[in-house]
Amino acid sequence: MQDVVQQLGQLLVGAIPTALLFIVLVICYQFLIQTPLTAVLARRRALTEGAMEDSRKAIALAEAKAAEYAERLRQARADALKLREQRVKQWQAERDAALDTARQSAGDKVRQAKAALEAEAASARDAIQASVAELAGQAVRAVLPAAAGGSR
Repeated sequence: MQDVVQQLGQLLVGAIPTALLFIVLVICYQFLIQTPLTAVLARRRALTEGAMEDSRKAIALAEAKAAEYAERLRQARADALKLREQRVKQWQAERDAALDTARQSAGDKVRQAKAALEAEAASARDAIQASVAELAGQAVRAVLPAAAGGSR
């Protein structure tokens, strides 16, 4: 058993340089590889999160602009509709005014025609009245000589 303990002691004494070398290697790994790698990964994560935050902000800004453009478009359509309605009302008013003018003009022409017709009828009546006596005389002469000639 003492041999085993002695061999175990020699083994442990022989393992000290290996253990020291392992500890030095772990410390070198820590300083040379793990710390820079952790820093690079942290920077990469920060950049990725920053880029994602920037993209979220850009999306929110784009949505806000899209909403603003939609509102402007809606307002422009409403303005165009109002302008169209105003034009239609104006055209209707112009049409109504033209119709009223045409009706008034037609009414004036009808009144003038009636007045001319009445004046012509009155002058025809006067002419008939003036010629009634002459026509009556002609009718009497036409009838009487025929009656007088037949009785002789």
